[in-house]
Amino acid sequence: MTDTIFAPATAPGRAAVAVVRLSGPGSGDALKTLAGKLPQPRLASLRRLKAADGRLIDQALVLWFPSPASYTGEDSAEFHVHGGAAVVAGLLEALAGLGLRLAEPGEFTRRAFENGKLDLAQAEGVADLIDAETEAQRRQALDQLDGALGRAQSGWRDQLIEALAMFEAAVDFPDEEVPADVADRARPALDLLIAELEAAIEGAERGERVREGFRIALVGAPNAGKSTLLNALARREAAIVTAIPGTTRDVIEVPLRLGGYKVLLADTAGQRDTADEVEAEGVRRAQAWSASADLRVWVVDGAGETPAPPPPGLKAGDFCLISKADLPPGAETGRAQVEARALELELHRLSARETEGLAALEQVLTDRVVSELAGSEPPAATRLRHAALLSEALARLKRARAHDEDLELAAEDVRLAGRALDRITGRIGAEDVLDRVFSSFCIGK
Repeated sequence: MTDTIFAPATAPGRAAVAVVRLSGPGSGDALKTLAGKLPQPRLASLRRLKAADGRLIDQALVLWFPSPASYTGEDSAEFHVHGGAAVVAGLLEALAGLGLRLAEPGEFTRRAFENGKLDLAQAEGVADLIDAETEAQRRQALDQLDGALGRAQSGWRDQLIEALAMFEAAVDFPDEEVPADVADRARPALDLLIAELEAAIEGAERGERVREGFRIALVGAPNAGKSTLLNALARREAAIVTAIPGTTRDVIEVPLRLGGYKVLLADTAGQRDTADEVEAEGVRRAQAWSASADLRVWVVDGAGETPAPPPPGLKAGDFCLISKADLPPGAETGRAQVEARALELELHRLSARETEGLAALEQVLTDRVVSELAGSEPPAATRLRHAALLSEALARLKRARAHDEDLELAAEDVRLAGRALDRITGRIGAEDVLDRVFSSFCIGK
């Protein structure tokens, strides 16, 4: 028999109202015990909550959601009590005294998935919506919760089934009255599906960056002005700034919001050869973070006299920023301009003390973020898990397309592609995958 679980659905701490949720076959009995009788389904009722020993817990709103018309698909209930810590603790103690069990992280949503109320991609959308910090993340999570990926997966699956039917007809009934070109008819459908999956994988990469944040690395030689720039963009003293080269010895990440998108801006250790083990480790971390960034900003000391080579890993489209532009130009400025043109970097000049110049740079960064992440609509796939399964399905379909003569192998690859797509929404999937997905949820959801 399924346990009846309970958990606070609101964050801990002092608040006007706190919500405690129940789900499972004992929800109705627990509600009657504490509130006296069941209210009308889905109708909030004001009740005096009393523990089993008659002690008054609180005066609260209670709601009753009989199965299957509930979030989890099970009998469920909610208590909307005053938000004091003592009130919530008293209610939780009373529920535990009735034999109910405190829910594990994500257990309510997992039950919704297991009872067919949500597919796995929609469940991930619930988690993303809870974690959303920006407007773009909110829109993307709502689209996921609305079933966008599930609908796309269902369409791909239908196309696969149709192609598989054609291959199997050619294999199983070679001498029957089946059109001779039946297998050939499946190939255009596979070509179309391959193109759709390639587009979905590209969209998944964009969706992951919307979720996790667009990564911008400030790179360059020591004392080039990276930390000053970070503090100016963050509008706070996030990094220590001194005249001593090599002050920053680790990666300092600052979250920003640019154009409605989450951005992670990183100040990195100045890149140079050093015998100092701590600084050398900082340089290694700087290079690793820079390599995985979506955009690198090469910060150059515009007044520097000793030209330094550009840091490794710069790519066409990255930025070269001449800092300290209010000071007389040095030899470093000319070297940076030549290198920037050679590497096809976008060149900018800035003094962090100039408000107008900083605003212009912020707008340039915003434009880049929006151009990279914006689209006509949110992507269907939004996680690395989705991209990995789409890539697996894509590889199988390309193999099937290459089996022009061996139709049995082609049919098997199409079948395995379908299994990969089914794991996206949880039609089939290993238990450890489900455990990993739902363990990232907060308790009470």
